[in-house]
Amino acid sequence: MHSRAGLLQVSAAGILWGTGGLGVHVVHDRAGLSAGAVSAWRMGLAAVVLLLVVVVLRQAPAVVDLLRRHPVRAVAVGVATAAYQGLYFAAVLAVGVGVATVVALGLAPVMVTVVECVTERRPPRGGEVVALAAALLGLGLVSYAGASAGTGPAPLLGVAAAVVAALGYAATTLVGRTVSRAASPLALTTVATTVGALALLPFAAVDVARGLPVGTTDPVSIAWLAWLGVATMALAYGLLYAGLRSTSSSAATIATLLEPVTAAVLAALLLGERLGVAGVAGGVLILAAIAVHARATPAAIPTALPAATPRAGESAVP
Repeated sequence: MHSRAGLLQVSAAGILWGTGGLGVHVVHDRAGLSAGAVSAWRMGLAAVVLLLVVVVLRQAPAVVDLLRRHPVRAVAVGVATAAYQGLYFAAVLAVGVGVATVVALGLAPVMVTVVECVTERRPPRGGEVVALAAALLGLGLVSYAGASAGTGPAPLLGVAAAVVAALGYAATTLVGRTVSRAASPLALTTVATTVGALALLPFAAVDVARGLPVGTTDPVSIAWLAWLGVATMALAYGLLYAGLRSTSSSAATIATLLEPVTAAVLAALLLGERLGVAGVAGGVLILAAIAVHARATPAAIPTALPAATPRAGESAVP
């Protein structure tokens, strides 16, 4: 029973993450906020919520201890998280929700494997080779479909931003892995989110200098910003960490799979994004690459935006 409840919690986290791209699209269309401004609001609201939770649960000493013992790595995780999120949101606005989500989140686990093989000086395992080949072929098909279907104003630039976002996501996972052994998930998530919010403030300042909006009075946009910060970050990570207590770490693969699937379905139903046969085939290949990677290295796959599934005995990393 506990294992089933944990699986449902992890699945719910993946579905919540999958609504993020749609929220960015709506806020941009209605309020004119840039990807950087939306990212700053999302991380800022999430940081406020998480800091309140830290105070209520009396976990401030854990946060202070993390900053004292691993200041550089903790800050690096936060900055990388901000970079990943900003690039992902930019990709959403440039190429569409479905393509950006599948590319950014589908390639990240494979990139982690490539970096690990290089740093560990070992050849990739058979399953890792299959996953890499499937992911690259899927990326090519999705990129072609996105460019030809016109799901965004700058499809090629959007795909490029999504690829760089995947690299940033992988970097966040790799940098944070060591810190996760010595910090609680709540402390690390709170620090990373707060640092990320501060790192995004200069981009909001640039928007102000350019005369672009950084806030809105539109009630729909405000509701979506609240949803992005509270539901897709603070609540989603709470569900993820709660679920991982009663399920194996490989169960978080479900969240990885559910996020791009949810995003693609919402984009098709609500935004009219259509990728055709090539795009669907590419998306399936990328998701299949994640599944193959999970079987090849079941304890090392990162979950979505911006957490990473822990290895056996490790805490989750935001």
